[in-house]
Amino acid sequence: MSLNPIADSVAALMPRAKRELTELVAFRSVADWAQFPKSESEGAAGWVADALRAEGFEDVALLDTPDGTQSVYGSLPGPEGAPTVLLYAHYDVQPPLDEEAWVTPPFELTERAGRWYGRGSADCKGGVIMHLLALRALKADGGVPVGIKFIAEGSEEQGTGGLERYAEAHPELLRADAIVIGDSGNFRVGLPTATATLRGMTMLRLDVDTLEGNLHSGQFGGAAPDALAALVRVLDSLRAEDGSTTVDGLSGDAVWDGLQYAEEDFRRDAKVREGVELIGSGTVADRIWARPAVTVLGIDCPPVVGATPSVQASARALISLRVPPGVAAGEATKLLTAHVERHVPWGARVRTEQVGQGEAFRADTTSPAYAAMAEAMSVAYPGEEMQYAGQGGSIPLTNTLGTLYPDAEILLIGLSEPEAQIHAPNESVSPQELERLSVAEGLFLRNYARSKA
Repeated sequence: MSLNPIADSVAALMPRAKRELTELVAFRSVADWAQFPKSESEGAAGWVADALRAEGFEDVALLDTPDGTQSVYGSLPGPEGAPTVLLYAHYDVQPPLDEEAWVTPPFELTERAGRWYGRGSADCKGGVIMHLLALRALKADGGVPVGIKFIAEGSEEQGTGGLERYAEAHPELLRADAIVIGDSGNFRVGLPTATATLRGMTMLRLDVDTLEGNLHSGQFGGAAPDALAALVRVLDSLRAEDGSTTVDGLSGDAVWDGLQYAEEDFRRDAKVREGVELIGSGTVADRIWARPAVTVLGIDCPPVVGATPSVQASARALISLRVPPGVAAGEATKLLTAHVERHVPWGARVRTEQVGQGEAFRADTTSPAYAAMAEAMSVAYPGEEMQYAGQGGSIPLTNTLGTLYPDAEILLIGLSEPEAQIHAPNESVSPQELERLSVAEGLFLRNYARSKA
């Protein structure tokens, strides 16, 4: 008999996991109907709902959330007196971006060099499969020892807050003793990691107008105010000379005192070209986990091909500001908006619109759930101890759940380690990480049940 039947069961289930992830990745479930049909997201939601029903979940429902997307919910009763654990993932994905940059089609799961490539394979359709694997392994070895609630969000990547608003309006639906957010990742492959902090986020769209219409650059250039140049000046004001984020009134000197990120490792993970400097000051961990970071996500302006010699009358940009724990997203939005309005040059007219927002999060790593997860991780990753790291990204629902259920223990694990290249072309997942984290989650659920007995 094996010393770890959970691991044996997960290993036997991996071929099925690959087939299922292939099916799920095939849905182009980008929650932006201007880019992909809504039916693609609805198809993915239906797939998750069918998978839950097949596992015996009750009350399986497609929740119509206020942002026009669907989240998938189901519950699995546990033994009498057992605690309840909420398992979270999201089935929506980022757009594929430049499909020409993908080595293999983004919505076809493809195995190359020991990894599975496809949009959402790690972030976060792989998280859905991870939860299913853990539950199936437990059922094969005596049963699931806790009550389970399962929620798969349909618009996490858009930051439009549909599930957050739904949870606030139905506060009992997701109530649990512990919550496992399956949407973060190990610090690197093979190093088990729990995410202790998340930066919050706000997104702002800027419209700059200077003229009633475009003008001939030879006849009017040099005196006519160029809206695109004005926009560039505004965007430049958001960074210091060394590249540090500079938003008036927002502190940028916090220090991260946990696991450190060696600069050479970061350069390799981020694929920084030789000779190009990193931006900002302090350690890499300070910069990506403890300090604010602004990013220009897109600019609307004439493309180079087909451009005419014109002074631009209008220009538009979308910017993201990541904010560390301790800074309210709403306050950061106000500071960013005021900064933009203060720094627009030449009296140009500027309009701002907030298009997304999420709060930062800090976990209580001293809770019993973390002890249960640390024990599980040490078994799933022999010879390794669970580490704590921050994550520069945002998972807006996490803070909402923490506010709604202040007594719940919230853990963040997942498949988005650096090699996964989430949000970029050629996203992939390590099947070994999927296997080990599924084992860890199964063992965690068993450990947690015992700790509450």
